[in-house]
Amino acid sequence: MDLHQVEYFLAVVDHRGVNAAAAALGVAQPTVSQALRKLERELGVPLFHRIGRGVVLTSAGHALIGPARRILRNVVAAQGTLADAAGRPRGRLDIVAIPTFAADPVARLLATFRHDHPEVLIRIDDLRDESAVTSLLREGHGEIVICHLPLAEASGLQVLELGVQEWWVAYPPGSAVPPDDPLPLTALPDLPLVTVPRGGSQAGEIEQALAEAGCAVRTATVVQSREARLPFVLAGVGGTFLERSLAETSRVRGAQVRAVTPPIRRAYGLVYDEAGLSPAGRDFVELARSAG
Repeated sequence: MDLHQVEYFLAVVDHRGVNAAAAALGVAQPTVSQALRKLERELGVPLFHRIGRGVVLTSAGHALIGPARRILRNVVAAQGTLADAAGRPRGRLDIVAIPTFAADPVARLLATFRHDHPEVLIRIDDLRDESAVTSLLREGHGEIVICHLPLAEASGLQVLELGVQEWWVAYPPGSAVPPDDPLPLTALPDLPLVTVPRGGSQAGEIEQALAEAGCAVRTATVVQSREARLPFVLAGVGGTFLERSLAETSRVRGAQVRAVTPPIRRAYGLVYDEAGLSPAGRDFVELARSAG
């Protein structure tokens, strides 16, 4: 296995296809395809299922992602290319974050980070299952995770709290919603809700709060993607609970939005392994610490 094979493999994963990976790498498509086939022969397992002109990761391919990302970070360190001419770290910064944190704090922090570290390649993956945070870090899929706190299992990991996320309720335009703001949970309109699957931190926090308030919940639909909640509300399917920043935005688009009482809140922040941080990763953590 050589470095180019690892780079090409991850490019195909990140760009979801051979052609897009080749374009991003600035090489010919056959070069990427040949490198992948050679890597599969050397490992003795297929890494992708070839479906028409597309590719889908096999179980072996999924298992290789974390170690491959670790290899690239380690190679950058070993080559001593961690600083540019101004003494600023170079290399890679791999972050895994809940999608709702993409606008804040991720975008806000990275705007400052990129200004001070223009040579660092930044990759951000979506975190869909917060129960997987520990394994994602230990398997090398990322060096920093941004998620809700506290974690059920964070042994050996460091945690840096950044703030508190609050959920508000939003209903379709024109809905008959009491004017109270904040709105008592016991006074929620008898309208069905657009929800996300059970098991996620958001669903758990909201379900617990509604149960404690003695609220009966009717479900309009369950959506796998958190990003789909607002379009469903604006289309009139039902109400939902949204992160405060998104709820305030939805108000501009006509949704009936209220804060709720008692408030539904949960802390969030960074989780990382101090020993596994790259120089760029350490700088990002310090930036987040000073910004907090």
